Amino acid sequence: MPLLSSIISNPTGSKPHQPLVILQSSSAQTCFPVLRTLISISRPVTQILLFCFLHPPSGSTNTDLANITAFDFTGRIPGYNDAWIDPQDEILACVNSAPPGALNVVIDSVDTLASDLGSTPKAYRLIRTLLELITARSEPSILVLHLQPCPLLELMTQTSLSPTLIHLIAHPPAMIAHLSSAYSTPPPPAGPAEKFWSVFIPFSERTHESDRLVYGPEGNGTSAGSWRGEDTREFVVEVLVRGGSRRGVERTIEGWVGDAPCDLYALESLKSIWHKKKTEEARPDPTQNVSFNLNLTPSQEKSRAQVPLPYTHEGKPVTTAGAILYDPDSADDIDDDDPDEDLDI
Repeated sequence: MPLLSSIISNPTGSKPHQPLVILQSSSAQTCFPVLRTLISISRPVTQILLFCFLHPPSGSTNTDLANITAFDFTGRIPGYNDAWIDPQDEILACVNSAPPGALNVVIDSVDTLASDLGSTPKAYRLIRTLLELITARSEPSILVLHLQPCPLLELMTQTSLSPTLIHLIAHPPAMIAHLSSAYSTPPPPAGPAEKFWSVFIPFSERTHESDRLVYGPEGNGTSAGSWRGEDTREFVVEVLVRGGSRRGVERTIEGWVGDAPCDLYALESLKSIWHKKKTEEARPDPTQNVSFNLNLTPSQEKSRAQVPLPYTHEGKPVTTAGAILYDPDSADDIDDDDPDEDLDI
């Protein structure tokens, strides 16, 4: 099963257990559909605490489900509400009072929470405390954090917070198509994985490049992804798993259509990449179907290698000393017996 599909279908079933899941959106591509699916397919026995700071709970899940408790903070904005109260104590109280068993704590989104608190260190301490409460539970539980690039992101991906990590990053399909055409770097298996990641990682970190591809003259102008159908969008998901079954860091890139993961080659917006690869593989061999043989036998190749190259010294540098050669003409008065005759000495 592809890595992304296994994470979505059973986020608490990875071995070793991965208690921290980060979903990263950007101004060019949202990861919100992944968050919505991750909540909706959770097992009924798993309690879910959903804390909404960016999107209302109704847009994230069916709040009528018995195992989901949603808290809407979208209308509580510091500076606009006179009765605004720091949400940290309320969040911690809800997690501490959760009944025994598996528990998924979801925050949408952490960068908005940090903005409301007015302090990145405060938000980080809250996340660290929540992760300690999650890992202390007897049943496998996870902390799901949705956010956009912000100073808090670098802190949350450090091993000092959690040695294990599932990090899902949404990218627009236009980025993959651009790398394939402009840099001749298609994703694997259409091209070498080492070459692709060496170009993709630094390019994806330059957010202005993604914004230009999406909101530029040739972009689709939305962070929702490329159109797949009348009501269906598709995008690309970079999957990074640290401390998984293979240890170290495992990184793949897969597709997402609607509300479900898929293989990368299933994305309609990237069909041209795979079509180009098939065309190159099907290119005819000019040495085939001719009336004479254009290939050499091993003995012929050996004989050709023994033929000396028709170049002076076979490419070796000339080591002879330099000299000046002079050929006198008829007007020169050269007398070897008296070379200074013209000086009247």
